[in-house]
Amino acid sequence: MSAQPQPAVSESSAPHAYAQTRKAFWTPSKKVGSFYSLPELAKRFPNVKRLPVSLRVVLESVLRNCDGKKVTTEHVEQLANWKPKAARVDEIPFVVARVVLQDFTGVPLLADLAAMRNVAADMGQNPKTVEPLVPVDLVVDHSVMVDHYGTKDALEFNMRLEFERNKERYQFMKWGMQAFDTFGVVPPGFGIVHQVNLEYLARGVHKGAAPRGQAPVYYPDSLVGTDSHTTMINGVGVVGWGVGGIEAEAAMLGQPVYFLTPDVVGFEFTGQLRPGVTATDLVLTVTEILRKEKVVGSFVEFFGAGTASLSVPDRATLGNMAPEYGATMGFFPIDDKTIEYFRGTGRTKDEIEHLQAYFEAQEMFGVPMPGQIDYTRIVTLDLGKVAPSLAGPRRPQDRIELGHVKQQFTTLFSKPPGENGFNQPAAQLLTRHHVRGKELREDPVQPKVPQTPEAKAGAPRPVEEMQANKPTLPAAQSLAPSEQPAQDDTTIGNGDVLIAAITSCTNTSNPSVMLAAGLLAKKAVEAGLTVKPHVKTSLAPGSRMVTEYLVKAGLQKYLDQLGFNLAAYGCTTCIGNAGDLAPEINEAITKNDLVCAAVLSGNRNFEARIHPNLKANFLASPPLVVAYAIAGTVLKDLMTEPLGKGKNGKDIYIGDIWPKNEEVHALMKYALDGKAYRTSYAKVQSTPGALWEKIQGTKGQVYDWPSSTYIAKPPFFDGFGMAPPPTQPAIRGARAMALFGDSITTDHISPAGSIKESSPAGRWLKEHGVSKVDFNSYGSRRGNHEVMMRGTFANVRIKNLMIPPGADGSREEGGVTLFQPSGEKMFIYDAAMKYIAEGTPTVVFGGEEYGTGSSRDWAAKGTQLLGIKAVIARSFERIHRSNLVGMGVLPLQFTGHDSWQSLGIRGTESFDIELAHDIRPQQEATLVIHAADGSEPRRVPLVLRIDTGIEVDYYKHGGILPFVLRQLLAA
Repeated sequence: MSAQPQPAVSESSAPHAYAQTRKAFWTPSKKVGSFYSLPELAKRFPNVKRLPVSLRVVLESVLRNCDGKKVTTEHVEQLANWKPKAARVDEIPFVVARVVLQDFTGVPLLADLAAMRNVAADMGQNPKTVEPLVPVDLVVDHSVMVDHYGTKDALEFNMRLEFERNKERYQFMKWGMQAFDTFGVVPPGFGIVHQVNLEYLARGVHKGAAPRGQAPVYYPDSLVGTDSHTTMINGVGVVGWGVGGIEAEAAMLGQPVYFLTPDVVGFEFTGQLRPGVTATDLVLTVTEILRKEKVVGSFVEFFGAGTASLSVPDRATLGNMAPEYGATMGFFPIDDKTIEYFRGTGRTKDEIEHLQAYFEAQEMFGVPMPGQIDYTRIVTLDLGKVAPSLAGPRRPQDRIELGHVKQQFTTLFSKPPGENGFNQPAAQLLTRHHVRGKELREDPVQPKVPQTPEAKAGAPRPVEEMQANKPTLPAAQSLAPSEQPAQDDTTIGNGDVLIAAITSCTNTSNPSVMLAAGLLAKKAVEAGLTVKPHVKTSLAPGSRMVTEYLVKAGLQKYLDQLGFNLAAYGCTTCIGNAGDLAPEINEAITKNDLVCAAVLSGNRNFEARIHPNLKANFLASPPLVVAYAIAGTVLKDLMTEPLGKGKNGKDIYIGDIWPKNEEVHALMKYALDGKAYRTSYAKVQSTPGALWEKIQGTKGQVYDWPSSTYIAKPPFFDGFGMAPPPTQPAIRGARAMALFGDSITTDHISPAGSIKESSPAGRWLKEHGVSKVDFNSYGSRRGNHEVMMRGTFANVRIKNLMIPPGADGSREEGGVTLFQPSGEKMFIYDAAMKYIAEGTPTVVFGGEEYGTGSSRDWAAKGTQLLGIKAVIARSFERIHRSNLVGMGVLPLQFTGHDSWQSLGIRGTESFDIELAHDIRPQQEATLVIHAADGSEPRRVPLVLRIDTGIEVDYYKHGGILPFVLRQLLAA
């Protein structure tokens, strides 16, 4: 863990404006603490008692940090007087207690900090001026890939490949650990950032400064994280959400997180889940409901008797998916279930006592019941109506009841793209194609590994022990079973499940669904069922504790027998780190244009995210992932057709092997063992693993930027001066880089997944001596802007609608554009460099929900580095809009029913964007369209989506990072 928090109360010599609200509270053990009392504030502002609990947590931060400068008395009054239904014009300065990073976003953030220190040193100032002011924890969880699977040694080989590929990145992290006082790292092999956050990093309450003669100040845990699923922590009553690395960096350096006062949607649960229905089914149902409710930018707060009945892991599953249903948060208040979870995951008695005593003193303990809170509006769901479900084939909100999956896939197979279909001839649905490879599931690499007693007994070995007793690792290119030549013939066809992965923070943090998967595997093995040979299976839990309780419950060995061997502790398939399929299978898919499937227990299934050749991707609970691996296809109705043939040729149905609720509950005792959690997480400090301990970073307070294709000094501070550049009131003569449709995600924009050899990034790596086998992923190279800017808008499934459609209406995919005025087709990167060279600004046009998906800061950074000055869309996703402003790119929104389509924009035009000289939040702007034929220009109104006053300052300074750096150096 990182260093302890800095003082929580302003150190200004001036008296606190609300000093009278500071009160004392006592724990059952008679320990005293002080706190800024919301019940006391309510004597002046009675409305506080009716505020949603999530807003009260934010209000406490505003109250405690009221210093008359960044946080004023007006901010306190505005939030204390929040009205459920009102225009949202006030911005809240939210000072968070800590920041959490994952390594893909954390490395470029660390690179920015290092570059800031270079600037400070070059200007003759102390580099330590640039230092995180709140604790920062980076969890390395995004770098491991499923190259190796289906064997007992898969975890070991995958981790060793991970360290070989990412040595330079890990050396850089080690430098950061010694250079910054408040920066800590949880090394690879411990788990996924959000599950580690739940089980280990979250404290519930923090203890701040203790002024002379007074009790220390306690305050609620709160955070922002550089991953959109940071909202998982909302399941334990912690206010926090995902932001871009850009915004997180500002929070680390003392800036409040600014956001518009939100609507708060109350979500009431009634009733109880039926037997056989999982938390995954519930979250997919809630995601579908809330997407239709349009809760983008809102807090969602769960309440009611049904909410109180849910366990913390079930709550965390619902909080995790907030980005999928569009909310800023999916919040659950602290209650007895929270205390039970903190006790079961190893928090100390003292921590738990202070947590409960604090929230009781604040009158915020317990799940509110109907009528106690004023919400903007209320949504209600009877838990008893939730049914087993999947979501897909392209979006998390497209829920399908289990019995309708076959029908839905069949329908979509021949529907046109405009109806979310795959545009294939219906007659080809059941056609199968031969593939050499009857033994595709067999791993031909079987190195001799020293066997510990635990391994002989079938238990996965501890990571640190495996690293100490490592076998000789074969060459990387011979490691992956997917790359071995297949021996015999098998067939694949449309609808075949080629990847079945138990993965992602969403579900692997939840013992009920993980134990259910293990129980289903046990019953399947006992019934004689096996997994189809074309399915790539993997198990990547969110923490080591999952392995511990699966082994103790006697279930891991059955998962192993079905090929769900432990492959990694980290984000794998869900973020595109599934590893490749066999070359023969890839060839069969591309040659025959097959629509094959992945089924995963994740939270994202956007196009090309899971694997570039898999067009249909379905989210499902862990037990359903196992079931579909056995069925081998989504063209089987699991509610009416058998999964497969068992012993003696008997048909086995899913109902025959689905675990009963009582069976799951009987094993839950293995999942919440406080002592086991404390022992496991103590190893973060004591025994992080031989591979990690061998990594040696450079020393010193200023980074020396050794030559690397992974880490490079970012260009965002080139030419930096203490005075910001003058703001330009207009953009003249811009060209359109791309015309995009609705729901363009950050997966489409930001470099992610594998790097194609023929792409601009692939060409650059080869020019710098990197062979194809060592390309690694875009995510792992986020610390090098040369790679990332070449991969921006380079997704293999992105469709630039500037390119005319084919005769059949199909659209070309990939990051290409038509350079103007010649109309020459080329990669977007190559066109961007030509436009920059000739001094031509560029813009991008989009549709609804531009920038939805993961909070990838490179979606904004890459946009800026390509010379794109503005993005003009029908609507924006919250984080990406903020990130564009943070990088000095204008987000502009069409008004009324206008769109680039309705305006007849084709991409051959040139454009002016006119702004008022004195930029104000959400002011009107004008788009001037100059047609190629020289006809009269058209003037179209736009809304400037710079939403708050502080964002105006960020834009005027060229972005949030130059703004913060000027503040630090001036101080």
